[in-house]
Amino acid sequence: MPQIPNKLYFRIGEVSDLVGVKPYVLRYWESEFTDIKPSKSKSGQRLYKRRDVELLLRIKELLYEERFTINGARKRLREFTRGDGAVVTVPDDEIVEFAEEVAGPRQLEVFAEADPDTDTDDEKPTHGSIPAGRDRGNLKAFQKIKRDLQELLSLIRT
Repeated sequence: MPQIPNKLYFRIGEVSDLVGVKPYVLRYWESEFTDIKPSKSKSGQRLYKRRDVELLLRIKELLYEERFTINGARKRLREFTRGDGAVVTVPDDEIVEFAEEVAGPRQLEVFAEADPDTDTDDEKPTHGSIPAGRDRGNLKAFQKIKRDLQELLSLIRT
């Protein structure tokens, strides 16, 4: 997968070079895959966002490497495989939002540092080898994990 520059918008020529297909192919894919929605500049030139470029790279992979048809690629983009192996189908109009929430560059801050006010080395352990000051930090971390998992579960169920 090519390195995508850190920019807000890409012109069709840049996207064509990144994806490795001609501009007319990108315009055709735009008509076939409704999730590709480049905005247009005042001069009418297409301006693709990073998520559009990532989606185009995935489409190219499905069509050229995995040998899917257009309809098969469209269907594959709607599917999401959960951790337990079950396949969940996402409605067409929610693919981009679903992909951003599930596979976006979001990172869980699970094991963040405990509060400096409560984290001292001279405290006696209360639960095995965990000092009492760290209990609150661990609890917050697990509550965050629980909220994130509940959010993912609600996305999968809808």
